[in-house]
Amino acid sequence: MRVIVAGGAGFLGSHLCDALAIRGDEVVILDNLSSGSQNNIQHLIDAGHTFIECDVSREVPVSGAIGGVFNLASPASPPHYLRHPLETLAVGSEGTRRLLEVAHANSARFLQASTSEVYGDPLVHPQPESYWGNVNPVGPRSVYDEAKRFGETLVTAYRTSKRTNTTIARIFNTYGPRLDPGDGRVVSNFMYQALTGADLTIYGDGMQTRSLIYVADEVRGLLKLFDSDYPGPVNLGGQIEQTVLEIAETIVRVTNSSSRVVFKPLPTDDPSRRRPDITLAREILHWEPTTPLEVGLSALRDDYLARHITKVAE
Repeated sequence: MRVIVAGGAGFLGSHLCDALAIRGDEVVILDNLSSGSQNNIQHLIDAGHTFIECDVSREVPVSGAIGGVFNLASPASPPHYLRHPLETLAVGSEGTRRLLEVAHANSARFLQASTSEVYGDPLVHPQPESYWGNVNPVGPRSVYDEAKRFGETLVTAYRTSKRTNTTIARIFNTYGPRLDPGDGRVVSNFMYQALTGADLTIYGDGMQTRSLIYVADEVRGLLKLFDSDYPGPVNLGGQIEQTVLEIAETIVRVTNSSSRVVFKPLPTDDPSRRRPDITLAREILHWEPTTPLEVGLSALRDDYLARHITKVAE
C-alpha cells in the first residue's frame, strides 16, 4: 500500500514510518520540519521512500494513488505549540481538511492522531472515550487542545456526511528514542537534565500523574487501529499511573544521576491526573502496552548518550 504520513519526520511519526516500511508499505512523508527533523527519516529516504517538505495547512502536493493517510501533522509539546499558536490551529483545521480530501478522493483509510489533551484536566478518572473532557477554550494550552478537538469533529463529519473511511486515535504520553531533548515534555526534560547533571525541574508538587507509553507500543496500536474497520475514537496509552515525582526518581535511577529534584510553580491548566481507560483497545484491537517503564527509559537514555547528550564536564 502507498501511504501518506503527515508529520512523518517527527518523533512518533518517524517510528510509524519505520513500521510501515518494515511491513512493505511505500511511505510518502510530509513534514514542514518545524518540530520534526529530516535526520529521523534519512534512512527511509535513502531506502527509496518519498519525503516532501510542505505545510499541509496550505497544500498536500501528492499525486498518484494512495491507500492510506495518517495525520500526525501538529506540534505536540507545549513549547512548540505555544511558539506557533496560529500555525497549530491551522494545521489542526485546514491541514486536517486537506488530508481528508486526499483520503476521500482515493477511497483511502484515514487515521487521525488525536490526543489525551481532548480530555483537558479531567474530572473523570480514568478517562474513557465517552468522556467529553474539561478543556479551557481560552487557556494557554487551548490552541493545541481545541485544534485536536476540532480535528476529531471534522473527521467525524467527513465520515458521516461523505462516508470517508476514517478512524481516530487518542494518544497518551508517548516517549522513546528520537524524542527531542528540548521537546519540553516531562520525560525528555527529566532525561536531559539527569544526563547533563542539572536539577530535575518539577512544576507543582509532583503529585500530578501521567501514564507513559513506549513508542513501539503506541505504533503497534496505531497500526492495529488503521488495519481495523473501527471508526474510533480509541484511547492508546499506558496503564501504569505514576506521579511526576515518581517518574523523576525512576529517571535518576536509570541514569545513575546525582541530579537533585527542584520544584517550581505549576503552569496554568496543567492536567492533574492522566490515565486512559483502554477497554475498547483491548476488546476491539486486542492491544495493550507491554514495555516496562525502566526498559523504555533505558532505551531513551541510550539514544541520548548515542547522540552525545552526556554529563557536563567536571
